[in-house]
Amino acid sequence: MSDYFQPLFAERIGGAQYGQSTAIYKFEKIKRAKAAARAAHPNVPLIDLGVGEPDEMAFPEVVQAMQAAVAQPENRGYSDNGGPEFKQAAARYMKRVFGVDMNPETEVLHSIGSKAALSLLPACFINPGDGVIMTTPGYPVFGTHARYYGGRVYNLPLTAQNNFLPDLKTVPADFLKDAKVLVLNYPNNPTGAAATLEFFKHAVEFARQHELLIIQDAAYAALVYEGQPLSIFQVPGAKEVALELHSLSKSFNMTGWRLGWVCGGALAVRAYGDVKDNSDSGQFLAIQKAGAAALDRPEITQKISAKYSRRMDQLVAALRALGFQVAKPKASFFLYAPAPKAVQQDGQRLAFANAEEFSQWLIREHLISTVPWDDAGAFVRFSVTFVAPGGIEEETRVINDIKFRLSQCAFEF
Repeated sequence: MSDYFQPLFAERIGGAQYGQSTAIYKFEKIKRAKAAARAAHPNVPLIDLGVGEPDEMAFPEVVQAMQAAVAQPENRGYSDNGGPEFKQAAARYMKRVFGVDMNPETEVLHSIGSKAALSLLPACFINPGDGVIMTTPGYPVFGTHARYYGGRVYNLPLTAQNNFLPDLKTVPADFLKDAKVLVLNYPNNPTGAAATLEFFKHAVEFARQHELLIIQDAAYAALVYEGQPLSIFQVPGAKEVALELHSLSKSFNMTGWRLGWVCGGALAVRAYGDVKDNSDSGQFLAIQKAGAAALDRPEITQKISAKYSRRMDQLVAALRALGFQVAKPKASFFLYAPAPKAVQQDGQRLAFANAEEFSQWLIREHLISTVPWDDAGAFVRFSVTFVAPGGIEEETRVINDIKFRLSQCAFEF
């Protein structure tokens, strides 16, 4: 039966070679390593610092709003491009948190999470040969779908020397002439870097100069440790050149609920809505109404940020004591650290060719899971979304356990 299907696959996913590769995806390697480590050390708990989603449920008032909405018969049907309550709540949130005015009727539209929006937007703007400027390391979904439509992607490396912001002036002129879209993600996954208003002003000027659309993925926008949350629309005139994607997944512990919104210039939002209308039938109205209840309580995110901030303080201190060169980020729940080049343990030295080798060793030998990134240097991403249901005391115990497990290791950087 597989021989029948083989010639039918589209070239965008590999064509006749689809399914023939023996390469193992990075996250599948992590999954396998974790399973093997648990089997080899059944009495040692695995500490998962690689998870990129909240470790706790949505707040009780949001769950209660969902429970009430589920019981209402008017919420049972298709929501298509969304109900008015969520759009209005999103507009209120943009004003309250960022000081930005949005027309809920024309400039806001819900998404079934940021990933869904990033997969649909290329259909609005990308023709064969069009260019997309993205950052690396980064979330690849927009670029993947742009390539599906025959687009080309140029990756700008994020480096410590530039505070993990892209150096836009390094985009080759011959690529810029065919470029249509610049994809940004700040606060950033995986680096944890935060943009500045000055950078957003520079990006808006760059986009206007080169006639680009900016897609700013702001999934972590409100998870800040210092200063105020930032939106690209705080830059005057940004609606003329940008769309911004927001999400309830990280900021409100609602990852599995799959809810967010796209906002910006009315015509671009309308284009997203037209493609979305031909792609899905909208998120369940009960989830939208619960999302609206969450957005009217931005203090929830402030409480979540405070938890991640205190965890980050402890993790940074522990890793520094072990020799890692890390500093607390200004936002998100990610800590991006240069990977060691080697380790001395039990009188033996082991060298690491890249971050992935270090990450696999950390799981295998010490049951500590991280995510490696070798796209622009060798780095590992630690996340402070580890499970610690006992509050501050349990958080401290987990961090101390990390430090204890690695205390006999001498890392070389």
